[in-house]
Amino acid sequence: MPELLMTYLPIAIFIGVALVIGLALMIAPFLVAVRNPDPEKVSAYECGFNAFDDARMKFDVRFYLVAILFIIFDLEVAFLFPWAVAFKEVGAFGFWSMMIFLGVLTIGFIYEWRKGALEWD
Repeated sequence: MPELLMTYLPIAIFIGVALVIGLALMIAPFLVAVRNPDPEKVSAYECGFNAFDDARMKFDVRFYLVAILFIIFDLEVAFLFPWAVAFKEVGAFGFWSMMIFLGVLTIGFIYEWRKGALEWD
């Protein structure tokens, strides 16, 4: 029986640590909350100036296009790091598959550039 309990000990420790962290994160806001609010303490801070428009205003679609392009090229870099680390082990097949991947992304980037998605008028 003690061997069975020792098998589950790491799971019990993990659950205990998770509960302690969860409780700490739920209690911490009450300890560090603003005690004596004044307009300066509770004002919204956005890039050094106060908000001047409705929070529900519509964003320009170009903002989303730039965000999507950033995510695409960020994922490209995330794929390039492990490939570069294991470059000697992947061989010719790994090299050419990455070249095809980069080629497709380059064609997509050129398409976006020609369509004017990167222009911010």
